[in-house]
Amino acid sequence: MTQPPAPPSGSAEHRFPCDNCGADYRFDPQSGTLTCDHCGHSEPIGAGPWGGASLRELDFDAAIADRLPDSEIEETRVLTCPNCAAQVEFDPNTHAAECPFCATPVVTDTGVNRHIKPRGVLPFALDERAAHKAMGDWLGRLWFAPNGLKDYARKGRRMQGIYVPYWTFDADTKSAYRGERGVVYYETRTVVRDGKRVQQQVPKVRWTPKSGRVARFFDDVLVLASQSLPKSYTDALQPWDLPALEPYQPEYLAGFRAEAYTVDLQQGYQEARGHMARVIERDVRFDIGGDRQRIHSIDTDIRDVTFKHILLPVWMAAYKYRGQTYRFVVNGRTGQVQGERPWSAIKITIAVVLGLLAAAGIGYLVATGQQ
Repeated sequence: MTQPPAPPSGSAEHRFPCDNCGADYRFDPQSGTLTCDHCGHSEPIGAGPWGGASLRELDFDAAIADRLPDSEIEETRVLTCPNCAAQVEFDPNTHAAECPFCATPVVTDTGVNRHIKPRGVLPFALDERAAHKAMGDWLGRLWFAPNGLKDYARKGRRMQGIYVPYWTFDADTKSAYRGERGVVYYETRTVVRDGKRVQQQVPKVRWTPKSGRVARFFDDVLVLASQSLPKSYTDALQPWDLPALEPYQPEYLAGFRAEAYTVDLQQGYQEARGHMARVIERDVRFDIGGDRQRIHSIDTDIRDVTFKHILLPVWMAAYKYRGQTYRFVVNGRTGQVQGERPWSAIKITIAVVLGLLAAAGIGYLVATGQQ
């Protein structure tokens, strides 16, 4: 495939002309190739700059000290939504659009975002039709959802394929701890119950000091680098098949959009450290053993911290229905769906009335049966 010239700095153009007719290719999740919707011609995606090798980690300390090489930094033109503050890449020919995260009409400007390049991308495996079906099936299982919203969502309105930014962190940790191991034993006591003396077993805990060391290597601690969606939504889309990550190539973004990260590297690392601390505490409790544990201190030495900026695929729909925005997200690999749960006041009222009628009927049958 003939490679197009590199876009000018400040653009976010992920467009590739068809070798056959000149129209734009798009990445086809079903075939895993670049496909032209105009003439049907397709091209495989090449091995990329790393030749298909495993994804190389970047040094965290070097990044924090702003010592990453220029080849790891890029500038892209982004649109910032005035409502939800999402930052999404747009090509230079886009003049007006609707925010894919909250359906707010927006007008683009020429804002440029300088950021660390993605190192990996998890390509879409589901096309828009499959994502729409997954969302429709999920809505169909919500009996209390308004019928109007279900119909509106099923009319085939376009969904947006968005690559959502994440950080992954690797780290080697060694932790020294001090604590106590508790072993439960029982003492027999005589108590008075209902005027009678009875014996009962009373649990006690025998505590003994315990100290030691635990070690763990953390691989690909995943941290959402976006603030556009509730974290509960994106957490519910897990697990992600991170072993299937491909070295980043812009061809995978052809026909899709990518969100710029708004959680910077330092913030992402702090969240990753919180996750590591919880895992280390669990390891310490296991190492202390016994029936119960007390932890007085954990001193962790963390070394060789590395990271990657990666993009994960999400199909997204934002519907405005009766003045309210409902958002739904679909894992672009597995079809897992999450979103705002809409409620129908009419359906809830009907359910309450039917429940009351059923309870009254049962009460009447019980009353007549006792006569």
